[in-house]
Amino acid sequence: MGRGFLIALEGVDGAGKTTMAAALAAVLARFGRRVVLTREPTSGVAGRRLREYLAGSRRHLPPTEELALFQEDRREHVEKTIRPALNRGWLVITDRYYYSSAAYQGALGLDPQQILAESELFAPRPDLVVLLQVPLEVALTRLAESRGKIIQLSEDRDYLERVAALYDTFKGAHIKRLEASGPSSEVLGRLLHLTLEALDTGPH
Repeated sequence: MGRGFLIALEGVDGAGKTTMAAALAAVLARFGRRVVLTREPTSGVAGRRLREYLAGSRRHLPPTEELALFQEDRREHVEKTIRPALNRGWLVITDRYYYSSAAYQGALGLDPQQILAESELFAPRPDLVVLLQVPLEVALTRLAESRGKIIQLSEDRDYLERVAALYDTFKGAHIKRLEASGPSSEVLGRLLHLTLEALDTGPH
């Protein structure tokens, strides 16, 4: 059986990754594709620790330790979910992948290119990365609605701005950018178009 196909949806918090990942998986499944929908942080042991940490202030760990937690979870994610599915020839859609670490921990002062390089030593490179892009105000409004609170701290806004700026630096033929502030149906349509184009090209 041939190698499967790996799609990573990326972008700042509030860009709509989780919604679009689920919608894309549902459409492709209706097309007859065997689809695995997954996410980072995972629901594994390391992932649960990460989610508890992220639910707090996110400022009490040094960036290197924060990255180590993400990489520990990612290794488990690759070994238990991503690689087995790809080896079966399935299509994997992940809501966040190692580009998130490069952007988020990079925005805390670590070297984003080093994070990418170290991640690719053990994690399969995606066949398609879609960076969902929305204006910062849209992202903040969505976050406020989903979390039931208003994000006002300038440090949070500045942090997301740095994250978005780093996402803008990521280049490659497999990396596509998608404006995602419009109606969900329109965003999904454009996302599906990018996906089908990449599937026609085949795994990298």
